[in-house]
Amino acid sequence: MSSLAFLQSFRGSRRRQRQVKVVTIYLFAAVMILFALFPVIWIISASLSPSNTLATQTLIPANASLENYRLLLTDPGYTRSYPFLRWLFNSVKLASITTLCSISITTAAAYAFSRFRFGQRQNMLKGLLLIQMFPSLLVMVAVFLLIQQLGNIIPGLGLNTHSGLILVYLGGAMGINIWLMKGYFDSIPREIDESAMVDGATHWQIFTKLLVPLMRPIIIVVAVLSFIFVYSDFVVARVLLKTTEQYPMTVGLYIFTSGQFSQQWGVFAVGALIGALPIVILYLLLQEQIVGGLTLGAVKG
Repeated sequence: MSSLAFLQSFRGSRRRQRQVKVVTIYLFAAVMILFALFPVIWIISASLSPSNTLATQTLIPANASLENYRLLLTDPGYTRSYPFLRWLFNSVKLASITTLCSISITTAAAYAFSRFRFGQRQNMLKGLLLIQMFPSLLVMVAVFLLIQQLGNIIPGLGLNTHSGLILVYLGGAMGINIWLMKGYFDSIPREIDESAMVDGATHWQIFTKLLVPLMRPIIIVVAVLSFIFVYSDFVVARVLLKTTEQYPMTVGLYIFTSGQFSQQWGVFAVGALIGALPIVILYLLLQEQIVGGLTLGAVKG
């Protein structure tokens, strides 16, 4: 009887330990979810508050209204001074063009580094990696002067132009993206290339018809990372762009909070919420490909 009672008490203690473990995990997950969602909830609250300040902001604002939304999106006088929809369009345009160009260039460059053998190949790869180690702020003055001088020769690539800004973004994204792509190319067996060449395929046909479809997961991951990087950039756009019509959303929203006595936090909160929608939609549409690209990259490496 004593042994049976001991077994029953042992099983009961094991069951209680599992219950405590499960409860602890759920409590920890709930705290983490609350920690992640609280800033979003606070911004939503600020967008509905007519006080237009964060100093006296409460989680449930008194006299909540959609006035800040009306001002930012439909008020004629307000939209002339603060063209938010134009800023949002500029951000999506800059991010989309940069992403497409970056994917095209980096995929081709990574294919060359992975499949071809040429002089200074390793040194060039190390140079790309070394350049990425320097903070971008260190070269901001040099980039500004370079774009300024380039604009004297080609006005369409100078200061206060989206094409010049895209050129800077492309230069900053090349290094790490090429390394990511190359690592994935290296994981694809060379026998695929060799068998295609036996059948008479050219390097371009091997690249476009065989390898690029296999690279789809990592291409989507790099594309999403590039899009988010450009879409959320503030410093480079603030330095190179001068007129309100050319501003992306991040620089435009800064206007609402930069005044010493005219800070408009309610309208800023509305812009921040609407500005987050493209990234949320992008993740929802591509979440399976993003997870697949990250996991396949981890397994194949």
